[in-house]
Amino acid sequence: MTHTPIDPAELTAALIRCPSVTPEEGGALGVLEDVLSAAGFACWRADRGGIANLYARWGDKGAPRSFGFNGHTDVVPLGDEAAWSVAPFGAEVKDGMMWGRGATDMKSGVAAFAAAAVDFVQQTPPDGAVILAITGDEEGDALDGTTAILDWMQEKGEAMDVCLVGEPTCPEEMGDMIKIGRRGSLSAWITITGKQGHSAYPHRAINPLPAMARLVDRISAHTLDEGTDHFDPSTLAVVTIDTGNAATNVIPAAVRATVNIRYNDIHSGDSLTEWLQGQLDAICQEMGVNGALEVKNSGEAFLTPPGNFSDLIVRAVEAETGRTPVLSTSGGTSDARFVKDHCPVVECGLVGKTMHQVDENVSIEQIHQLKAIYGRILRDYFAG
Repeated sequence: MTHTPIDPAELTAALIRCPSVTPEEGGALGVLEDVLSAAGFACWRADRGGIANLYARWGDKGAPRSFGFNGHTDVVPLGDEAAWSVAPFGAEVKDGMMWGRGATDMKSGVAAFAAAAVDFVQQTPPDGAVILAITGDEEGDALDGTTAILDWMQEKGEAMDVCLVGEPTCPEEMGDMIKIGRRGSLSAWITITGKQGHSAYPHRAINPLPAMARLVDRISAHTLDEGTDHFDPSTLAVVTIDTGNAATNVIPAAVRATVNIRYNDIHSGDSLTEWLQGQLDAICQEMGVNGALEVKNSGEAFLTPPGNFSDLIVRAVEAETGRTPVLSTSGGTSDARFVKDHCPVVECGLVGKTMHQVDENVSIEQIHQLKAIYGRILRDYFAG
């Protein structure tokens, strides 16, 4: 029986029409499960904590080699729906673009690798396994998304030898960048406490604001590092300072600040926490105040060193776009930070200019181009 190739743009549209704002599944994983099951993929749900996750495998669990794709079907909220010029979940097509929430990030990427995987196993069945690990919890806290799938895989004895994450990776043109790593991200909530009092009698109070100002200046002026071969210098941003004090004649009892650090592989979450705690302790001692530090590390910096896997992806991108992609570690975090503990991981996807924006849209031509890239990667991987 002749296989009819999967149209990745049509599949993208079907996914966009599913209102899958985190943590709602919205029917998106059901759409994919139907397509994959019909093509001979065994499908399981690795749901956890009210989050829907899909794991699909074509081929045997004990296959000599396996290639995995990872992505997400959940999307960020719409924002001001009245500001949209199209129906956010309508998948409207105009001027060669498809419009809707998730069009770029990343229902088009999921549709492209699902379509490529189905066509590949139907047209040229490989000596190995093709795996799709798709979550509904990437845009949220990511506690029960890809991590739940990986935990389920470990429990069931499932494994990927390598994994490609289909997040948007290109800043300007299709094929101009892939990601071989990501910076770590650490957020810290700092509280400095003094003694409340009347602003006319400052000697009877202990003002925590000068202490916080000194701390913020000190850590903001500090150079964390000069960067590495594959990473830019680490950065620290103070994102808020607040006392909750609306009065002009009251010295507040406490002040709070939040900082976010995007760090390279020179550091770890633990080393940066230790540094922040040391800076806070020093200020408290100097200024006679008390301090408290709360930290959340969203993911450590990681790098998949350039080699056979990244070379395979670069060659496929070059063949389909005529561009040689830059190997980058820029940008925010992605679920690759979890996958890297399971197997080598590289990210390769579309241009991400409109992700999370009102009137998010994607080029239909690029969706087809991305499917072609993924198909070539699969053919070359199992032929090599």
